Amino acid sequence: MDRHSNMPLPEQQRALENEPGFRDLPPQTQQRMRDRLTQLNGMTPEQRRRILERTEDMEHLTPPQRQQVRSALEQYRGLPEDRRRLVARAFRDLREMPQPQRQAFLSSDRFRGQFSDQERNTLSGLLAVEPYLPVQRPSDGTAFGK
Repeated sequence: MDRHSNMPLPEQQRALENEPGFRDLPPQTQQRMRDRLTQLNGMTPEQRRRILERTEDMEHLTPPQRQQVRSALEQYRGLPEDRRRLVARAFRDLREMPQPQRQAFLSSDRFRGQFSDQERNTLSGLLAVEPYLPVQRPSDGTAFGK
């Protein structure tokens, strides 16, 4: 997608459809890719760059690592919005801590009192895949990062 970013959208769509293997994909996957291309074209260059970098990061993971990241993020997305914000903040804070301090906080009564079992499981899942998640700034509108 990045290779064709200087082309108008219709030309990008033709280039996408001419990529090897594109026509072998299920129709719904092809449509999802077309929709994503249209969505990317509506973003600022900075937003687009971040999305493409994250996509590239995911492509470098092994299939089990990708599945682990997807599962952790799916759990996170399943939380109510207000709780998602708290979990994201805790994740950012925990990610900054050295491992012994992180473990002490995760075992603390304060932590257990502040987060439900589901939220603690979600945080544990996110922390397990933390090395695979890209570091992002809070100002970029994403849920995680430094």
